Amino acid sequence: MTGARRVEPVAPTLRIGTRGSPLALAQAQSVADRLAASAAVARVELVVVRTTGDVEREVPIERLAGQGAFVKEVQLAVLEGRADLAVHSAKDLPADTPAGLVLVCVPERIDPRDVLVGSSLGGLAPGARVATGSVRRRAQLSWLRPDLTFVELRGNMRTRLDRSRAVGAGVVAMAALVRLGLAGEADEVLDTTTVLPQVGQGALAVECRAGDGALRELLGTLDDDGAHRALRAERAYLRALGRGCALPVGALAVPAPRGALRMEAVLATGDGRVVLRSEMTGDDPEVLGASLAASLLDDAGGRGFDEWSREAAAK
Repeated sequence: MTGARRVEPVAPTLRIGTRGSPLALAQAQSVADRLAASAAVARVELVVVRTTGDVEREVPIERLAGQGAFVKEVQLAVLEGRADLAVHSAKDLPADTPAGLVLVCVPERIDPRDVLVGSSLGGLAPGARVATGSVRRRAQLSWLRPDLTFVELRGNMRTRLDRSRAVGAGVVAMAALVRLGLAGEADEVLDTTTVLPQVGQGALAVECRAGDGALRELLGTLDDDGAHRALRAERAYLRALGRGCALPVGALAVPAPRGALRMEAVLATGDGRVVLRSEMTGDDPEVLGASLAASLLDDAGGRGFDEWSREAAAK
């Protein structure tokens, strides 16, 4: 008598580390649902971890950017065995993965673009206020509309939407609205030729311990190769800029013919008076990201931005 081969569970229970925000929980649950459908998983549960970014709610987002403030405690939970894997918004990850962890899976990416809520860009009156906590968004919008003024925006998505409409307009990620079932709140989707997204925006990143071979194999079945290669290129760009870079940066890589990637990146001064953009196509994600960084830093003059930013801050 023969039958289907029995698949042994990876573990009695798979524990997914995540932040506790509605968006983070929705993202983690989307991965949990896919894992729960696998014969290799008996049970999946979410382990909520409070991060530095959750605690320091009054700190402007740009002071937390690039420091892992929304992921490092979740990563530690995996390293210490309190969780088996972690699901992050890829845009929250620093450029380097901590020792002992591996970024094993990037599920299919959804719309990476930014959106305006409360008004369209053309509908904003001269001198209008726009709510956003992102220096990347502020710089690119300032370059297009120097008349705009900006106010800080933090909190969960419902709070952000309400504050944006109270102010007049605000900028949020389309992917966040989609995952929360709020896509109808967008008044204008900003084309990437207008505002280039944050590195990793629209993508999820799933990490586990490097030595968990069976779990790595299972998570690999959820991986989207094109999205994963694009994220590798974007993170390589961020890494090549240097850990000390606090300037507005953005990047987006998309699949190109014959397995290549086409990637565009932006580097700007904090006030948005100078915005540099460059585009390249390549086969190797890491080489592509590093080459774009070199193009903007050395060929386009971006390496002088740190000095310009210090002078501007001193005035």
